[in-house]
Amino acid sequence: MRTIFIFFFILNCLDVYSQQESNFPSSGVLNIKNLFSSNCDPAIACYRIPTIVTATNGDIIVAIDERVPSCSDLKWNPDINIVIRRSVDNGDSWAPIETVVNYPIGQSASDPSMIVDKKTGKIFLFFNFMDLENEKGVYYFKVVSSLDHGKTWSEPQDITSQISKPNWHRDFKFITSGRGIQTQSGKLLHTIVNLEKGLHLFGSDDHGKSWFLFETPISPADESKIVELADGTWMINSRVNNAGIRYKHISTDQGQTWISSPDSALIDPGCNASILNYSYMNDTNEENWIVFANAYSGKSRENLTISLSCDNGKSWSLQKSIYDGSAAYSSLSILSNGEIGLFFEANDYQDNFFVRFNWNWLTGEREN
Repeated sequence: MRTIFIFFFILNCLDVYSQQESNFPSSGVLNIKNLFSSNCDPAIACYRIPTIVTATNGDIIVAIDERVPSCSDLKWNPDINIVIRRSVDNGDSWAPIETVVNYPIGQSASDPSMIVDKKTGKIFLFFNFMDLENEKGVYYFKVVSSLDHGKTWSEPQDITSQISKPNWHRDFKFITSGRGIQTQSGKLLHTIVNLEKGLHLFGSDDHGKSWFLFETPISPADESKIVELADGTWMINSRVNNAGIRYKHISTDQGQTWISSPDSALIDPGCNASILNYSYMNDTNEENWIVFANAYSGKSRENLTISLSCDNGKSWSLQKSIYDGSAAYSSLSILSNGEIGLFFEANDYQDNFFVRFNWNWLTGEREN
């Protein structure tokens, strides 16, 4: 009887996935994979908070919260683990789910984000930690790392004292999920949200041996992503709740001062998003683009859309819907074959899709 139940459960899971394919474009997306679905595992309430990076050897690593008893966030959930999947063929196939961080019940790890150090090959996976049994409401910052492209991971290291202040101890604070960056000089950069004191950057100048906090607060900003423009300018793109749009923050002095402004072209329901640089070679020269992904809707988490800018985020010349149904957090990565990978939440946090597409399809250009 149990065998029959499992057989029909798997069929039902696959059928749920096939019903959602209609929310994707009818053509052009080269690859669609549902990597984590609560429909396929009755023991897991939901998988949330996706992040994706491409390792220096070309492998793709995705990480996500495995939220066991409920879909609640860190402060209200006693059992959240960080799990990953890996692909060695640009997303055509994926290894089974592996657990990277798993504390005893009552202690939870949440909101994964990653940085790849391209100079050393080391991958850093950050997460927020809480001991709900003894210090409920106190957030800690931790990191694990991999020296073999995500095959194995170190024990967690607590970096809270390096990247926060003593008077932040009981503040609502968290490392932004998704990913940080490495600048042209080799500096590693990422963002911390302190809902009482503003957004801050943190970074490392020694390839992750130590970390430090940037003192300047940035606002208005909630979950935020940073990119470095071709001229060395830093640009942060921010979620701002109840604004209906995104905000951008520009620094020309390595994060010491910032100029902030609303970006009315990027409507947003108040949701984490993703941004990266993409260099594209046309017939005569190299073009530098900004690729941005978010739930492109003023009120609801839906319509996962890619927006493109060829002028360093001053304007957005093209927008293309990837998934027009329910969609929320997303993460972008450039794959080893030059295509773009997008990993995002869908269908009221039941599914987490990986899609892969090339530049010509994204821009509507004809293949040569």
